[in-house]
Amino acid sequence: MPDYQHLTHQFAPVFNNKSRLLILGTFPSVKSREQQFYYGHPQNRFWKVLSHITKEPLPTTVEEKKHLLLSHGIAIWDVIQSCDIIGSSDSSIRNVVPADIAGLLSQASITCIFGNGGKACELFEKHTAPTLAGFPQIPAIQKLPSTSPANASWQLARLCSYWEEKLYPYITF
Repeated sequence: MPDYQHLTHQFAPVFNNKSRLLILGTFPSVKSREQQFYYGHPQNRFWKVLSHITKEPLPTTVEEKKHLLLSHGIAIWDVIQSCDIIGSSDSSIRNVVPADIAGLLSQASITCIFGNGGKACELFEKHTAPTLAGFPQIPAIQKLPSTSPANASWQLARLCSYWEEKLYPYITF
C-alpha cells in the first residue's frame, strides 16, 4: 500500500478582477502536480465540460486554459493548500491546511462558488466557510458532479448538461 505524502499546493489560483464565479477542487492530482496546472489527468473531463459550455475550442496548453477561464469570468482553485494524501485519492486526504479563499475573494468580483465534486464541498464547509464571515454576498457553495474519471456514473453529455444549467447564468460571453 502506498504511503502518505505531505504535500503543499504548488501553483496559483487562476482569476482576475473580472472573475465572477469560482470553481473549487480539492487538491491537485498526481498528473496535475506533474503538469503544474489544474485538471491535468487526460481522462478528467473538466476542460471538455467548460469548452462545451463556453462554445470555445478545447484548450490544450496552460495558456489556452487560462484564456478560456479568464475570458469567461471563471476562476479556479483548490480548497486545500497542504495536506497528507496518498497519490490522487481524495478519500485519503487528512491533516488539511485550507487555501486562503477569503484572500482570493477580496481581490475578485466572485458572486458564486461551486465545488467540483462532493469532497471539495465537504472540505470547503469544514475548513473555509467559517472564515468567510466578511463576505456575506457569497452564498453557500453549490455542489457540481465531479469531472474526475472516478465519477464514471456521470457520462460526458450528462455532466455538460448539468454544469451548463448551473454555471450559465454566471459565465461572461
